Amino acid sequence: MAWVRGLFLVLIAVLAAPLSAFALDGEIRRYTLTSDFTPEPVDVAVYLPPGYDTKRPDAYPLLIQLHGGGGSSAQMTGMAELLEQAVRQGRIPAAVSVMPSAGRSFYMDYRDGSERWESFVIEALLPHMKQSYNVPKGREGVFVTGVSMGGMGSLRIAFKRPDLFQAVAAQEPGIEPALAFDDIQLRDRFWRSDAIFEEKYGAPVDKAYWADNNPATIASRNPERLVGLEIYLEAGDQDMFFLHHGTEFLHRVLFDAGVAHEYRLVRGAEHVGPSIAPRFLDAMSFFGRVLSPPTDWTEADQVTRTRASVDLMKRRAGYPVVAPDPSRLRDR
Repeated sequence: MAWVRGLFLVLIAVLAAPLSAFALDGEIRRYTLTSDFTPEPVDVAVYLPPGYDTKRPDAYPLLIQLHGGGGSSAQMTGMAELLEQAVRQGRIPAAVSVMPSAGRSFYMDYRDGSERWESFVIEALLPHMKQSYNVPKGREGVFVTGVSMGGMGSLRIAFKRPDLFQAVAAQEPGIEPALAFDDIQLRDRFWRSDAIFEEKYGAPVDKAYWADNNPATIASRNPERLVGLEIYLEAGDQDMFFLHHGTEFLHRVLFDAGVAHEYRLVRGAEHVGPSIAPRFLDAMSFFGRVLSPPTDWTEADQVTRTRASVDLMKRRAGYPVVAPDPSRLRDR
């Protein structure tokens, strides 16, 4: 379907365009990484903030950014400008960031083993960043984020390996509102051909393999593994690919399982266009709150006094009183 490919290329161009008008103060280093996981060396762009110090005692947060379908590491320029804007606004401290070129790979390990992009991110890119730059060596301060296909990839990777990431932020992730492949509706796949699915999940599609790599299914199978992983989901309510349906579906899976997360349905926002930049800044604010939790939200005097009064009301009504656990949704 040539018209679908044409539309897709236009969207890539829009998403690849710089998203802000600020001059970049930091530095972007571009080079390739070679591994056994991908057929060719992978172009990567590494952003270093102004005054980057290799000997600074407190490591810089590490932000792995995954671009949208068919994009490339060239998008780092615009995203780095937005990251610097977020730093100037006090949303997040100065951070090191990296973006690999992954085409339209879904950041997947293909069923036939010919390309292993998830393994590349986890076993090649992440170790390279930890060895080469002044970033955290553990999971604290290590974040993964992405837009569209990058949102899908960031969720899958973080959900599979919550031991490696402190937080994940997915903007308009390219996920379907389903737990099983047969439940995907035409509305949610009209822009993905059978060939795209078969390239990643096998020909014919291995439905069990699809489920093993579907963020919502991963979350539903063992939600306890995600407790402690900070999760941010968002999508525009006018998304031309209907990705808000998949995002809402995942939100409900997490909500029903009691997994704490932040979810935003952005009023009037489309899949591309001027809403992307402020939404990225909001995601950076989320990471900033992860790094410096606003503990006064739950421990402020007004909160504790009011909670004590409400707990008394519960006891009088015969309802159980349970201390709040910030890692879970309050359900009692």
